[in-house]
Amino acid sequence: MVIILFIFYGFYDHEPEVSINQSKIKEALAFCKKNKMDTTICIMLDMSIHSGKNRLFVYHFKKNEIVIESLCAHGVGGGSTPLKPVFSSYCTSLGKYKVKGRSYSNWGINIHYKMYGMEKTNSNAFKRIVVLHAYTPVPNKEIFPQTLFGQSAGCPVISNEAMRKIDVLLKAKKKSVLLWVYI
Repeated sequence: MVIILFIFYGFYDHEPEVSINQSKIKEALAFCKKNKMDTTICIMLDMSIHSGKNRLFVYHFKKNEIVIESLCAHGVGGGSTPLKPVFSSYCTSLGKYKVKGRSYSNWGINIHYKMYGMEKTNSNAFKRIVVLHAYTPVPNKEIFPQTLFGQSAGCPVISNEAMRKIDVLLKAKKKSVLLWVYI
């Protein structure tokens, strides 16, 4: 088990090119503490980053570093502004989510994690069946300047490889983990 975590936990063939604003990290940690969520990692999804670049990051609070980065497709609705919490919009919604509950998925590596919206901007997430999942066509490497096409009805969608790495981390958590979608 230690070897598996060692392999998946924060090893890159390169250093991440992106850093997360430290004020966002402080806010994320405070939110996790206030809501009795896991305080070792969080998942940050920066929708201001081009979809052909890594924009989903697993951040380790204690190590103060990004340990996993991934491309992330968004909902098919809304074109280049895919950020609405409305039913049938097929858009990804901004805000903080509680990630908890591993379940079967028809997509990718056949697992997903349930997402519970914690703010007005994403309060319908669970009812809309917005989940974190993989989708086989999402590549493992950046494709910029090409874009990822929307691959979901509002779910953050990542590559199979990224989902395997994130699954190792999330399966080990007793508390829910923060996933924050922001611009």
